[in-house]
Amino acid sequence: MALLFSDEEFQQAWSELDAPQLDGGWEFFTETGDVKIYRLYNKDTGLYEYKVFGSLASCAPDLCADVYMDLNYRRQWDSYVKELHEKDYAGQKAIYWEVKYPLPLSNRDYVYVRERRDLDVGGRKIWVVLAKSWSVPHCPEKKGVIRVEDYKQSLALESDGSGSTKVFMNYFDNPGGMIQTWLVNWAAKTGVPAFLTDMKKACSNYSSYCKNNK
Repeated sequence: MALLFSDEEFQQAWSELDAPQLDGGWEFFTETGDVKIYRLYNKDTGLYEYKVFGSLASCAPDLCADVYMDLNYRRQWDSYVKELHEKDYAGQKAIYWEVKYPLPLSNRDYVYVRERRDLDVGGRKIWVVLAKSWSVPHCPEKKGVIRVEDYKQSLALESDGSGSTKVFMNYFDNPGGMIQTWLVNWAAKTGVPAFLTDMKKACSNYSSYCKNNK
């Protein structure tokens, strides 16, 4: 099995919990509650890469990581999921994810790999999940659904010392097709805070879900 992510990539993710790396063209984009979003323009695609700094109140980081990794549970709490599952493709585990887009836009789907590491950094407990798109010949594109070929995401979680979780997220995807810039910006501005709000609620309901699905 190929090495999917390097130690340096994991370190790069968790280090932003301490010192956000915003040099090189990153600009402040928006702030909602406890969430600040920065963006970096990508000249090749005309799209933006995003960095998100925030917190999840009253949620422990290990619980957040478990909820984030649980695909079966996400199908219940994430209303944008049309299809989501992990499969073995010729010896490589990968995740297939179809996302609902509002009409008249076509749905998008992703095939990606991910890795979670629960780290001990000088006595600090930090949870990091990295994900990126992956080419899988045995997962053909569906008619009427646009495949997202360029996707990456990193998530770092650490307790803030008072029962809540510090969150860092870095992501980029190229949704393809003809989507107007204002819609992409709107999705980034509203979608990430909404996702964190939904995830907080999912964390609070996770123990009940696990009891009911033993």
